[in-house]
Amino acid sequence: MKTLAQFKKEAFKRPGVRRAYEQMQPEFKIIRKLALARAKKGFSQRNLAKKIGVTQSALARFETGNTNPTLSFIQKITSGLGLKLVVK
Repeated sequence: MKTLAQFKKEAFKRPGVRRAYEQMQPEFKIIRKLALARAKKGFSQRNLAKKIGVTQSALARFETGNTNPTLSFIQKITSGLGLKLVVK
């Protein structure tokens, strides 16, 4: 079994992989920060989903990066967490 570091090292040797990975970093950073904020505030996915009017599975897909979220979906999450979305 390979470690993540080993996998990335091998994958980045392929021409478009590193570029695609770097292009996705802003999206992954947003997802990571919101998932951490949810956990820090003590919300389960189910609780937060109910609060913001989405299904738990939709929130899970967002947190695993298996969906292309809309800005309004991200705003629902930030609002439900009592946060403010700021774009710089």
